[in-house]
Amino acid sequence: MFYRGTREYLDGTLRFVREGLAVGEPVAVAVPRENLRLVRDGLGGDADGVRLLDMQEVGRNPGRIIPGVLRAFADAQAPGRRVRIVGEPIWAGRSSVEYPACVQHEALINAAFEGRTVTILCPYDVRRLDGQVLADAHATHPTVIRDGRSADSEAYAPQTVVARYNEPLAAVPGVKAVSFPFDGGTLAEARHRAADEAGRLGLAAARTRDLLLVVAELTTNSVVHGGGRGVLRVWGEGGTEGAVVCEVRDAGVLADPLAGRRPAPPERPGGRGLLLVNLVADLVRTHTGGAGTTVRCWFGR
Repeated sequence: MFYRGTREYLDGTLRFVREGLAVGEPVAVAVPRENLRLVRDGLGGDADGVRLLDMQEVGRNPGRIIPGVLRAFADAQAPGRRVRIVGEPIWAGRSSVEYPACVQHEALINAAFEGRTVTILCPYDVRRLDGQVLADAHATHPTVIRDGRSADSEAYAPQTVVARYNEPLAAVPGVKAVSFPFDGGTLAEARHRAADEAGRLGLAAARTRDLLLVVAELTTNSVVHGGGRGVLRVWGEGGTEGAVVCEVRDAGVLADPLAGRRPAPPERPGGRGLLLVNLVADLVRTHTGGAGTTVRCWFGR
């Protein structure tokens, strides 16, 4: 849904929500906090029957949105029950580092809900988002709504978008990273190196524990699935108000773009490593190709 200003935003979102409530569908709204306030106020008493979520919090990492927000809500309902969700993962405050993960998320939603009965409305602010973002929205959504009218998107090509934003992760200028090659015999040492560097960079104790969980999952995954070895790097960005970043590179290829973005079936042992990474990191970016895979994770200080 492309909107211009508050009135169009509320006209579209409130109509969508109330149509769902009228037929007894479970409804969730996950949008940036200022828009969430508008929706809550606009719904009045109807807001009590809607799951309201601040996307700036629950969707800070775009890779968390499908498993931790959309599927979490849909999967909590009775099997076969249609659900309705407003999801706004892209807003003007998203950084250029976050955006590739955001647009890949949008491109993967329909695949993540294949075979499910769900209707999702994704608002886009045409006044504040640039032309490339709006063009990408046409490529990631089979139906677009403009001025209250729906139409099929002739540009719909989600797999092309996923591939286009599978970008190599460039080195960050001006940072000094601790680098540690590891294999199956040095996994514990890799975690110790990461812990020492995170502490030196001023990462809080709770976030350091999260970082170490991520390091453990990624390095183990490299040993098991990525050629038996890899390279761990840790550095700081943005001073004391910035982030501590960890990165793991190996020779493996990540063939499934939904890996880490779909909930793991409870009956299946394993398969939760990349999911855990997405759930605890503030941002996850991935690049995979013939030369291997790089996963880079940010943790706010």
